[in-house]
Amino acid sequence: MKNMKKIDLLFVLLISGLTNADTLLHVGNLLDTNHGEISKAVTIRIAGNKISEVTKGYATPKKDDEVVNLKQSYVLPGFMDMHVHLAQEYVPKAERQSKIEPEYRALFAANAATKTLMAGFTSVRNLGDGGMETISLREAIKQGLAIGPRIFTSGKTIATTGGHGDPTNGMPKDNYAPPTPEEGVIDSPEEAIKAVRQRYKDGTDGIKITATGGVLSVAKSGENPQFTDAELVAIVTTANDYGLWTAAHAHGKEGMKRAVIAGINSIEHGTYMDQEVMDLMKARGTYYVPTIMAGDWVAEKAKIPNFFPALVKPKAEKIGPQIQSTFAEAYKAGVKIAFGTDSGVSAHGDNWQEFILMTNAGMSNKDALKSATIETAKLLKVEDKLGQIKPGMLADIIAVQNNPIKDISTVENVSFVMKDGVIYKQSS
Repeated sequence: MKNMKKIDLLFVLLISGLTNADTLLHVGNLLDTNHGEISKAVTIRIAGNKISEVTKGYATPKKDDEVVNLKQSYVLPGFMDMHVHLAQEYVPKAERQSKIEPEYRALFAANAATKTLMAGFTSVRNLGDGGMETISLREAIKQGLAIGPRIFTSGKTIATTGGHGDPTNGMPKDNYAPPTPEEGVIDSPEEAIKAVRQRYKDGTDGIKITATGGVLSVAKSGENPQFTDAELVAIVTTANDYGLWTAAHAHGKEGMKRAVIAGINSIEHGTYMDQEVMDLMKARGTYYVPTIMAGDWVAEKAKIPNFFPALVKPKAEKIGPQIQSTFAEAYKAGVKIAFGTDSGVSAHGDNWQEFILMTNAGMSNKDALKSATIETAKLLKVEDKLGQIKPGMLADIIAVQNNPIKDISTVENVSFVMKDGVIYKQSS
């Protein structure tokens, strides 16, 4: 089962768990992404879905153990992307379907999840759904009914009336009833509490809010603040009570400030972040998830006539190019950074391109890799399980052909993917 060159889901389901044998990875170069150090000639022993030992030298297998030869590879923890939208992918207006059913979104998400895993991303945080698609997909993947990364999901985004995330934006008024907190639109602290509790009831892992306007919504402003202080405090306090993390989409400064002061765990995009916001984030331990890919993508697509609706185009032209330079300043300032792409704006499976954009903006290769492993695990508060290769951690392990500390572009071609002790990809 574990040496599949192609995925055979039925085969996985039939024989998964029928053997107690361990898997031994004979690793030529083991990269510690926490410190940027490489250990030569190492054996990683996998028992079930966890790493049981990491030892020097190439250990002799016990009876029935399986050995995987990674002696010519560079091995590191599975990557983690903190901002994806598995159930969607932006297409130009002319190519949009007139009607997309929830069942279609679920199938689309399953396909996107497989692409993401094969690209070496063994965990993702999904920030925003149309309904229950990634909550359901998370469970299907856990049960072996679908193949994809470990999913941490917010379910439906929480927005305000007319704000980025209001699902009725751009619709004729006679075609909809005002959306409810259950549907993700709130206009008071009381409605904010109800919306968070509904997400908990739905089974989400966290909460995603749209603290400011956005680029791709059919609304005029891409940066105005869209929640009151009281609403934000109600959301964060309630989420904390229910053990849910919080993430805030934010482009404009004022919306970011309000969210950080309210206690949000992460700021997504952060386009117009300035020194005042950076200082606040550092003081409060708030993470920054830059999503440079999304900014780069919308800026390029805005050059294509009629690619975006008329309301979206000027926002894409203004906001898109700014994110990379903001990221460069935040990195220099020492803001905590966790890797995120906003894939679903751009194509799924291309997540690795964020590494290139981050390093082009001045981040070291070592810190870029760290941002997608140990820092993402810390953001999710799962650093005791994920983000490193050491005994007791979950066996999420990938391999590339060259040293990514020296050549970050090697992450484009991940040759080996293991998640939870099961090999999903292994190049011969």
